[in-house]
Amino acid sequence: MVLGFNTQPVEHISISAISLSMWAVLRSRAPSLSSGRSWPWPWSFNRSFASLTPDKDGKTEILKLEEVEKVLSDVKADDVRVLPVGNLCDWTDYMVFATGRSSCHVRNIAEALVFKAKQKQRGAPRMLLPSVEGQKSGNWIVVDSGPVIVHALDEKARAYYDLESRWVVDKPRTASSQDLDKAMVKIRRTNNSKKKVQTSTKF
Repeated sequence: MVLGFNTQPVEHISISAISLSMWAVLRSRAPSLSSGRSWPWPWSFNRSFASLTPDKDGKTEILKLEEVEKVLSDVKADDVRVLPVGNLCDWTDYMVFATGRSSCHVRNIAEALVFKAKQKQRGAPRMLLPSVEGQKSGNWIVVDSGPVIVHALDEKARAYYDLESRWVVDKPRTASSQDLDKAMVKIRRTNNSKKKVQTSTKF
């Protein structure tokens, strides 16, 4: 089973047009951080859908965090944010959020991550690829490589869904918690609008 991308032209779907499906909630996968909060996904996400999905323990790790960050830098993704969530859930270690300046750029981000996984496993008897969902619309694509899950969104979807805030425990702010935030969260806010977007990698 090899996950690929639709090479046919795909019409960009507006936020309002996809809001119903984007807000489909998978409570069984969401940590119980904030009561009353719903957890949005751009599709009906079920991690068991792909036999190639690796385990969190890293034994079948597809991409390391450092490799993901390098790919995101190479494709000039904006506003890259890494959240360690291993203490909040039992199915991944890091959530990575990145912004693309268009649906095409978002797809390029996802394709580059898959291409990196293919390069890394060149010559292997069995290729283990990330699970990819959401590429049809291009507004929000998730690349699940096990210990690292990447959410690539266009600017409008990133602002609208504010996914990072859904991984913050609601509790009083203290000096120690602020220090912990600084230690836990890495963020690179860069406006690459004047930089040329890397073209889609051909597989």
